[in-house]
Amino acid sequence: MKPDISLNNFMDLFPADFSEDEKARGKTLFLKKLSMVAHKWFGGKMQTLPKCGIYGFNWFNVWYTPGVSAVSTSIRDDNDTSFTLSNRGNLVAVVSNSTRVLGDGDCTPPGGLGVMEGKAMLMKYLGGVDSIPLCIDSRVREDEAEKTGIKAGKHDPQKIIEFVRMLEPSVGAVNLEDISQPDCFLVLDTLRDVCNIPVWHDDAQGTACVTLAGLLNALKLAGKKISDVKIVLLGAGASNTTIARLILADGGDPEKMIICDSRGPLHSGREDIEKDARYYRKWELCLQTNPGKISTIEEAMDGADVLIALSTPGPGTVKKEWISSMSEKSIVFVCANPVPEIWPHEAKEAGAFIVATGRGDFPNQVNNSICFPGILKGALLVRSRKITDGMAITCAHSIADYSEKKGIDPEHILVSMEDTDVFAVEAADVAMKAIDEEVARITLSWQEVYDRALADIQNARTSTRLLMDKGLIEEPPREMLEEVLDASIKAIISERESGRS
Repeated sequence: MKPDISLNNFMDLFPADFSEDEKARGKTLFLKKLSMVAHKWFGGKMQTLPKCGIYGFNWFNVWYTPGVSAVSTSIRDDNDTSFTLSNRGNLVAVVSNSTRVLGDGDCTPPGGLGVMEGKAMLMKYLGGVDSIPLCIDSRVREDEAEKTGIKAGKHDPQKIIEFVRMLEPSVGAVNLEDISQPDCFLVLDTLRDVCNIPVWHDDAQGTACVTLAGLLNALKLAGKKISDVKIVLLGAGASNTTIARLILADGGDPEKMIICDSRGPLHSGREDIEKDARYYRKWELCLQTNPGKISTIEEAMDGADVLIALSTPGPGTVKKEWISSMSEKSIVFVCANPVPEIWPHEAKEAGAFIVATGRGDFPNQVNNSICFPGILKGALLVRSRKITDGMAITCAHSIADYSEKKGIDPEHILVSMEDTDVFAVEAADVAMKAIDEEVARITLSWQEVYDRALADIQNARTSTRLLMDKGLIEEPPREMLEEVLDASIKAIISERESGRS
């Protein structure tokens, strides 16, 4: 069997004698290799195109000088008109210093461009939102070191804060991405306070939102309540600390929650965290959770109902015996990228009832791609000044409820990004919450937001399809896919034979 250009069949392309582990590793190799050759083929993923018509060259006198002078003076007299007289009202800046790119760590400032372009592509195709990827250099220069007190070459979070504040007049929202902790906490919390547009950290708030949505539906299937379950979170970075905060705000019991970082479970006796003011978010959770001061991951996992892992990519980070010690109908989210902390089939073998990952090539993808296009679209349409925790929780319930109406089971706890309508629904639900919380600049009805969001989403997809149909986006040669598949299969066979020798 050869790979189809849609990639709908790529999970069935590996030899029948491959083990589940070999198939999982083979799929990862295939996706990584294809990503490299496809990015080179297309020269990246995004481009800039006009949204207005050019009916003759005299129209440049309208779109540019002298006509555009009227636009400039109108915005000068009322800055809020920038949202309607320019693309600002539908434009998001995706900002990163590339210090925590997926599971690959610090990739240098330009190293995050592939991910940020991907975020921009998802935002446009799924949510009808325009965006610009901006990877910035927040490292301290030699001439700045003495003044800042930060060693040259190290990253200064204040540089990110200042960059976003300077950028604010050009965009309707900012999506922070792949900023390492503890800088990510200071950057987000500061910018949420000082900016008059939504500043959203997708790794933290987006992941927390979709994880809460998945958890709500998993608990429904397991017949358990969020207030009753014992929850273990493996990893205490931006994602899991925000996940913990949203779960607690939505009814989770802090006395039944245990959060583990690389040194073990958090609790009020963790002086190492208390002494470092940069980790104030982790210290807040130390004071709230694990009152019994459980000190090992093994003890934490014993009898746990839920494991939410966003830690070191696996496999092997999460042990099968940990899962075996969990309660009946246990729920396991292993969402490290690009490889989950344990392969889903291994978690199932260990007794897990529901297993979710961040990847779309396994059942139960719990990935922020189902969240951020819709929540940002809703915030933009009512010109929200912020995205509050209340808006994020509303979005989580919107996704969960929508998925439940569509039909859920242990292999499908959430709808996928292929469902167009979910983004328009969550946009409308989030917009209503923004209006209720009085952070919206304008008031629209639920139906108005839904209709506008859906129209923009359909327009984005129709435009992309038109470019493909006209050959303006050229289809890659089938040989490219076949060569990548052959190389991936050979690599796994070579690993197998090397292990035998």
